[in-house]
Amino acid sequence: MIEQTTILGTRIDACAWEPLLGRIMRWAREGQSRMLCLCNVHTLVTARYDQQLAGALQHADLRLPDGAPLAWLMRRRGWIEQQRISGPDLMWQVIREAEKQQLPVFLLGGTPAALSQLRRALMHAYPQLKLAGSHSPPFRVLSATEQRGIGAQINRSGARIVLVGLGCPKQEMWMASQRGTISAVMLGVGAAFDFHAGHVRRAPLAWQGMGLEWLYRLLQEPRRLARRYLLTNTLFLLALPFELWRSR
Repeated sequence: MIEQTTILGTRIDACAWEPLLGRIMRWAREGQSRMLCLCNVHTLVTARYDQQLAGALQHADLRLPDGAPLAWLMRRRGWIEQQRISGPDLMWQVIREAEKQQLPVFLLGGTPAALSQLRRALMHAYPQLKLAGSHSPPFRVLSATEQRGIGAQINRSGARIVLVGLGCPKQEMWMASQRGTISAVMLGVGAAFDFHAGHVRRAPLAWQGMGLEWLYRLLQEPRRLARRYLLTNTLFLLALPFELWRSR
């Protein structure tokens, strides 16, 4: 049984890298329809005010701590070895295991040009990887017919792992709508597509270790990310005293 804690009203699962990867690959080999959400401060704060996102997170099979503050809170609550499970890192490790086990992977998200670059980067790093297909959906709300069409395309491809880079909250709600329909493990990996395609430079390891990857991204894209990070981080800090009290 997976142990859990609740942060800002959302259940977060305690997990280590090795058993997590083992579980994902077992589900993939068996063709199970599963969804994994990587949760950070932005995700949890948004879910407090967005009932659709909160509902999608409830449907997830695993909600992982992608965010240094979440991993830190979990360590204070007794999971002393809990690490941050970041989207780019999880995506890379899943791709590596998928190549080893010859499990087909489907990529969903990004622009056509970005997907093309990502495919080249993945095949360069993992030449034996089985890429089942990719799809760049339009940047708008998809109709029910379009939703069904994407699901059918993924099932026809034979993919056992679907990496979803649509961003929060769109990717979480899309995965929730497809859970039980797509015969694959769906992982919402956020900005990981941009990092691995080389579109966005990831923060140095020192910044990541200090929990400042969000600040590095903000400095790179201040106009796009300022409202998101400053608002949600402020709301999280306001809620932090209560979460620390719960950790006693």
